Amino acid sequence: MSGLSSENRMPRADPRAASIGAQLRAARLAARKSMAEVAEQAGLTKGYLSKLERDLVNVSVALLLRLCDTLDVSVSSLFQPARGEIVRASARPPAGSSWGTGTRAFSLSPSGERRIQAFISEIAPGGTSGDESYSLPVDVEFFFVLAGQLQVIIEGEQVTLEQGDAFTFSGSAQRAFRVAPEAERTLVLVVISPAMPATDRRV
Repeated sequence: MSGLSSENRMPRADPRAASIGAQLRAARLAARKSMAEVAEQAGLTKGYLSKLERDLVNVSVALLLRLCDTLDVSVSSLFQPARGEIVRASARPPAGSSWGTGTRAFSLSPSGERRIQAFISEIAPGGTSGDESYSLPVDVEFFFVLAGQLQVIIEGEQVTLEQGDAFTFSGSAQRAFRVAPEAERTLVLVVISPAMPATDRRV
């Protein structure tokens, strides 16, 4: 038995720890880190981390602390039932600072979420993303017009979205958006996957 690591020898003190592997995996996916990245940063082999995430081995306190530090989560969060995280309407943080003219956006996603980013964009009459088109380093982007009318110029072609319309397209597509001066204030639900750093986010 002397050849076994402390991770293998340590018994679980709480029956709830039986689900800790799933919690670790969920935290890793939320941080958009691969198993290889987390294993290297925590000083583990990829195979051992795989066993941890499947609850096939026990985890020591020291290793658990390293993993939580790598994943930027608290130890206590791993022992709590997954309930989700609320972003209250009264406390929505601004989503980025570069939005063109007459536009502003507020994040709907928790700050630590990396798998997806959702926000509300408010665009005034005559508002625009700017003179130049742009693309984003994400897999997919989704627009849903909650109010008003949005004109999207994507790959040189204009698409007009009315209230209730939804539009899904590749993040790599060159696009720009605008609201006609005679139109009403426009509200757009925007969803991006995966999420990007806050400084890079715009519709």
